[in-house]
Amino acid sequence: MADNADIATELMEQRLEGALANRPRWPEGDLATHPDSDCEECGDEIPAARRQVAPWATTCVACQSLRERRGKHVR
Repeated sequence: MADNADIATELMEQRLEGALANRPRWPEGDLATHPDSDCEECGDEIPAARRQVAPWATTCVACQSLRERRGKHVR
């Protein structure tokens, strides 16, 4: 018989699988041609290195730093 911890773990795993299944997908291939390659704050191009390590990034490093200092962590 499953205890509360087992039930909670199973529920968390189901929710994680659902969240991963519904996450945004980026097209395969060259990140430089991705339509969101420009910073949504300043309009400058997000460097390829940043897009490579954080493909979900919508801002350049400078603008993201400003957002974090202002407390605007959410999009």
